[in-house]
Amino acid sequence: MRSKDPETGKYVVILTNNFVWSPTTISAIYKDRWQIEIFFKTIKQNLKIKKFFGTSRNAVMTQIWIALIAFLLIQQLKMLSTRTWTHFSLMKLIPTILNSRKDIWTILNKPPPKGRITKSVNLQLVLL
Repeated sequence: MRSKDPETGKYVVILTNNFVWSPTTISAIYKDRWQIEIFFKTIKQNLKIKKFFGTSRNAVMTQIWIALIAFLLIQQLKMLSTRTWTHFSLMKLIPTILNSRKDIWTILNKPPPKGRITKSVNLQLVLL
């Protein structure tokens, strides 16, 4: 079966054993399926959901929403901070901040410690 992609204008050949549906219907199903694959790939990469604790639609959606809210809050902290934090470093710092009585903005905007920074030594090998 052949179907024309409306965005690019190119024809796509689809191999299927379903000859009842039209090529445009089958290509739309594949396109929607691909969007679902991309969505779950993005969730796995960015939200760090290791496993779903329930199998119902409500359980999965609740866990995705919680992870998405946590991800967006971390991104907001990164944007508001004057220091350059990585997502990973903020994720490690948050439990420590929550268990202390220190102000979160003081910790996030404090410059890094200067005591351990040493002058860089040229360690590059010279090729002869």
